[in-house]
Amino acid sequence: MMVAADLPPISTVAAVGIYNPFASLGVFLEASATAERAVEASPLEAKAPLPKEPTGDPLAEPDNGIIEGRKRPGYQPRLPEKVTQDNIGAVRPPPPEAFPTEEFPIPDRWRLIQSLGLVKERWFDPYNQNTYKGDRPINRAKVPWLPIKGDDWFFVASAVSDTVVEARTFPIPVGVQTTERPGNLDIFGKDGSEVYSQTFILGAALIKGLTAFKPPDIEYRVALALNVNYVNVPEKRVLFVQPSKPSHRLDHFLGLQELFVDYHVRNTSDRYDFESIRVGIQPFQSDFRGFLFNDQQLGIRYFGSRDNNRWQYNLGAFWRLEKDTNSGLNSVVQRPRNDWVFIGNLYRQDLPIPGLTSQITAVYNMNREKNRVEIDDNGFPVRPALLGNLRGRNYDIVYLGYNADGRIGRVNLTASIYGAFGTDSQNFFTGQKSKIRAGFAAAEASYDLDWTRFRLSGLYATGDRDPFDNKETGFDAIFENPIFAGADTSYWIRQTIPFAGGGRAISINGRNGILNSLRSSKEQGQSNFNNPGTILLGAGADFDLTPTMRLSTNANYLWFENTSNLKVLRAEGSIPKEIGCDLSAAAIWRPKATQNIVARLSAATLLPGKGFKDLFTNRPRNKQYYSLLANVILTY
Repeated sequence: MMVAADLPPISTVAAVGIYNPFASLGVFLEASATAERAVEASPLEAKAPLPKEPTGDPLAEPDNGIIEGRKRPGYQPRLPEKVTQDNIGAVRPPPPEAFPTEEFPIPDRWRLIQSLGLVKERWFDPYNQNTYKGDRPINRAKVPWLPIKGDDWFFVASAVSDTVVEARTFPIPVGVQTTERPGNLDIFGKDGSEVYSQTFILGAALIKGLTAFKPPDIEYRVALALNVNYVNVPEKRVLFVQPSKPSHRLDHFLGLQELFVDYHVRNTSDRYDFESIRVGIQPFQSDFRGFLFNDQQLGIRYFGSRDNNRWQYNLGAFWRLEKDTNSGLNSVVQRPRNDWVFIGNLYRQDLPIPGLTSQITAVYNMNREKNRVEIDDNGFPVRPALLGNLRGRNYDIVYLGYNADGRIGRVNLTASIYGAFGTDSQNFFTGQKSKIRAGFAAAEASYDLDWTRFRLSGLYATGDRDPFDNKETGFDAIFENPIFAGADTSYWIRQTIPFAGGGRAISINGRNGILNSLRSSKEQGQSNFNNPGTILLGAGADFDLTPTMRLSTNANYLWFENTSNLKVLRAEGSIPKEIGCDLSAAAIWRPKATQNIVARLSAATLLPGKGFKDLFTNRPRNKQYYSLLANVILTY
């Protein structure tokens, strides 16, 4: 039995925290603080041993501030001494005894896999590590003839085979002097034709620097393209201007598509924001979808990034090269055109909202080809265009635009808007100097649902309203190559429709182009702002049936924005605006689930509208036009 004398003092009871169900929390805390001060003042503490002096080793010192499950408030354990390093830029390797006897370090990390015998390098293998595709640096001892110094030089070889087989129909006018079927009275002849095209592209690059996480220090690149094509059409004077030549053609051409030096000027941050300069024949795309200028041209470009790549910019000047007529490849054996393009653009990621990249761009196109006549390889004049008064012209155009690409929530979005402002030295309707005021807008939104993507597309390019007011309001690009509304699977984007009866060697639209620009040629002709404009509304869906198979479908309806100049050129009182309905589908197969082997089979048809039927009154049985395309691309 415990008596009162056996009970500890009240202060001691509070100090060890005996629970008192009748005490409030505030009383308990106040009693604890009072007891703690009493213990600190206790004379028994004087007899306790003094703490040891700190040794400097935190592991050797007892941590009296921490009791298992509890920690004294305000206590901070001693931190270890600061580690210093006297070999800046390098780390000492561990001593040999730190490694097991059956392992040893390999100084060349690039050849680690091969040294372990896991992969045997083969020059023709595009899937595993390969020196010839830049996976490992060059062994300079094996190539002493290369004029390179230092380490981390890489060689990248590339090879592409692009095979196209295409059957198509489109309105083909009968030749004036002769025809394949004498005695017929038709204005338009048979409409079927076939195209076979084979392109081989060989490229090589010599690069210095570890490009996996930073820009190359310097890069030298060259790419050659050899095209062989065969075309067969049912009428004469379609492929050649001479009526004596046959209605089929076999042609070939070797073009220089890339030849540039890319020099890394400097890094502007420790996260490899950079500034570089590139000089030579180089690819450049002025916006996200290639609406305005998407080509490989001779130029100089200064570009870089800021703020962890959130800001990107380009300043470029390009001198346009002549193109081969039938292949569209660069021809460096001809004098470059008197046509220059100056470009400046600025990108900002996550503007105006996270996930969306905004771009502002300014482009100046200066053309001085008024006094330079150009005849293409088939004998047709391309500059000046045989349209209107047939006179040459110069023009100065400034394009100002805003482009966006990214997503808003779960909706993927691409949008572009351009204004074109400038002067044309000679309006081919009036022969007078004209102002150019034209506009363009396009947008494509898509929504992903599991293995399906649904798309909506819209495009509006202004047309010329009055051919005789010395104000040209039809929008035209410099060199379009749009990835939009089905791209070249679409009938209207893929095919060139001749403007029969309104001009000679003139097309309403261009191959791999969407604008109704009335140009002699997208590759060799001049931009034309006296055109009927374009309106497009489209819908489509992509179905990833398997990891290697995709089915893509698209439906577009097209109109002329204004047919005033068409009526003048064709001397007709009225031409409706409806072009028609463009339906297309493509099956894309990648057997290795990579881009090394891609096969595409597509079909497209144009159901003509009232405007198209008015322009091309064909045989009654031709109620629609079609295109069948087989394309195989092999890439190393």
